[in-house]
Amino acid sequence: MPSPQQRLYYRAKPFIPRRVQIWARRFVTMRKAASCAGCWPIEPKACALPPGWIGWPGHKKFALVLTHDVEGRRGFGRVRRLLAMEEKRGFTSSFNFVPKKYHVDQLTLEFLRSRGFEVGVHGWKHDGKLYSSRAKFQRRAQKINRCLEDWNATGFRSPAMHHNLDWLHQLDIDYDLSTFDTDPFEPQPDGVCTIFPFWVAGPKAGAGYVEMPYTLPQDSTMFVLMGRGDIDIWKRKLRWIADIGGMALVNTHPDYMGFDQGRRGADEYDPSLYETFLTHVSEEYAGRYWHVLPREVAAFWRTHMSTVPSGTHLQKAI
Repeated sequence: MPSPQQRLYYRAKPFIPRRVQIWARRFVTMRKAASCAGCWPIEPKACALPPGWIGWPGHKKFALVLTHDVEGRRGFGRVRRLLAMEEKRGFTSSFNFVPKKYHVDQLTLEFLRSRGFEVGVHGWKHDGKLYSSRAKFQRRAQKINRCLEDWNATGFRSPAMHHNLDWLHQLDIDYDLSTFDTDPFEPQPDGVCTIFPFWVAGPKAGAGYVEMPYTLPQDSTMFVLMGRGDIDIWKRKLRWIADIGGMALVNTHPDYMGFDQGRRGADEYDPSLYETFLTHVSEEYAGRYWHVLPREVAAFWRTHMSTVPSGTHLQKAI
């Protein structure tokens, strides 16, 4: 559940100018960065192989999963431009939408699916209140489940990476994307300390879902809050993941990709950075990665790894 400070922040957030929000988050991020060098962007303890690990399909060295959170109308208007960027280089991805923050039309969802992309649900209102109480979560869970059915979606990610893996059993999902291996800059900074998916068993035998942590730093952290103008951190972390044979799961936001040159806001960055990352992956690791959608990873894990107990360190980390 959110801390009292977080509750206060989310109540005040609608009245705080966007530039002030970004400035405050930059200040906090940069203060933390110096003291987190030993656990971010790489947490050495996260390299352990899952018990009973059988390897990725096709004898691929590592898995590559691309995801996007669409946080507002601005990001929704950029979905097709981002899709075209990925499609041009032979990639597909998952777009997660917020049901009650902006209008999500079925035409866009059908277009994404027709191009081989995936659709997921990103919270309910993106107001920081999803986990404010169990009663509120239960009420919203019913609405989220109806949305999952209407959108033919099987995956979920909480806004701001808030998470309560026990409560998520109330959602009709195959997988969740609300955690990370290590990210001390998030409001709820408890990482799961693994670069692999893991099974979260439900209260009934055979029930549960696959948890898939993002393992590369978010674009908003690197390019908006830290102001970096290169992808060196992504390259370094990807090399480490590939050497171990884990899952490289990326989460980016079209809202922050300033496609209109010369008119970028304080919370936008040059989308060529993401484009450079895609080119780097396709050229540097050609033939070595299993590039799939989240639902395909979830299906693989449920079939082959759901009966294998997750390491106890994962449960303690959450």
